[in-house]
Amino acid sequence: MKAIEKSFNSKASMNSFFVVIFLFFTMWIGTGQFTKVDWMLFGYMVASFIFFIGMTVRLTSWVMRPATHEMIKRSIQNMKAKKRQKRNVKAIIKTLIDNIILQKYIFKRGIYRGIQHWLIAWGCIGSLAITFGLTFGWMHFKLVDATTYQVVVFGVPTLKMHPDGLLAGLIFEGLNITATMLLIGVIMAIVRRIKNHDTQVTQRAEFDLVPLYILLAMTGTGLLLTVSYKLLGGWMHPQFQLLHQVTTVLFLVYFPFGKLFHLPIRPMAVAVPMNYQEEPGIDTKECVGCGELYSSDDQITDVQTILGKQMFDFKTNDGHQLSDYCPACRRKIRVMSQLNMKTPFGTSAEPVQTNNGIHIPGFGRERAETFYDAKGEK
Repeated sequence: MKAIEKSFNSKASMNSFFVVIFLFFTMWIGTGQFTKVDWMLFGYMVASFIFFIGMTVRLTSWVMRPATHEMIKRSIQNMKAKKRQKRNVKAIIKTLIDNIILQKYIFKRGIYRGIQHWLIAWGCIGSLAITFGLTFGWMHFKLVDATTYQVVVFGVPTLKMHPDGLLAGLIFEGLNITATMLLIGVIMAIVRRIKNHDTQVTQRAEFDLVPLYILLAMTGTGLLLTVSYKLLGGWMHPQFQLLHQVTTVLFLVYFPFGKLFHLPIRPMAVAVPMNYQEEPGIDTKECVGCGELYSSDDQITDVQTILGKQMFDFKTNDGHQLSDYCPACRRKIRVMSQLNMKTPFGTSAEPVQTNNGIHIPGFGRERAETFYDAKGEK
């Protein structure tokens, strides 16, 4: 793989190349060697390719971060451990149900926020799935006879259904259903950000409000299309169609580079209970100072590895790392060190060294010479 990577400008460009090849290959299968391409969706198709390239670049950069890389490496290692299989399966199922499907972590912050976030999340997931399925030709509908449609997935005929049946209605109206979910959730979010004073203080228009306005424009124009051809006899349908395509393209291009990027990386939350959940008597870390159980072995090991890669030195005089102590002992070390007092915990007499070499000396302690410039002047 490293030899292949040398042929590309970066790992992100290599991964993007393979993703594009994969999309073309699956599209070639789904459209019957490009014989059933819907050119009315050409704008969506181009934006979808940009979406996947952008997502690949962002995900590659995210995975290369020391913390993420260490977490993924730890997850792979623990997935292979037989003694952890029960714990891994339990963690995956619990995370899938609680964090992904039900999103309980948001409902803990309030019922209103929970409903709003759930509608937006699943509205986005449903809309993206349907859009990509139709755009890349992964799925299309075949008319078998006057009263029967058949769903074709990657060129393979699957279930048949009556066009007036309940299943056909749910499938044909899938985008309208997900768009309605999105519309309700986005309106709830905008209302909350307008009325909630605490939110107004911390929010940024370009980061928090812009994605909501893009979602509102996309879902609004999409639902207007349905209203136009079902209730208004096609009034302004071409204009609404153009507006919807523009807003959808804008959404797809924006998605990988804005706030909505957190959606595809949320499943990585499964790594927390799978890797770092303490099991007393099995993998719980004891504090070097007081002997209390305070964290899991894997978590402390990974923290020390990540800090080392980022050139942070938190070693104490006794050779241990600061993270080998529980939070209470760390506070004691910090206070006694600032007061120039000796402690039984092996305190670090020197300020914590970071990758920029600048530090604050603490109470009653002179700054190191490295704090000053070459002439020794302030």
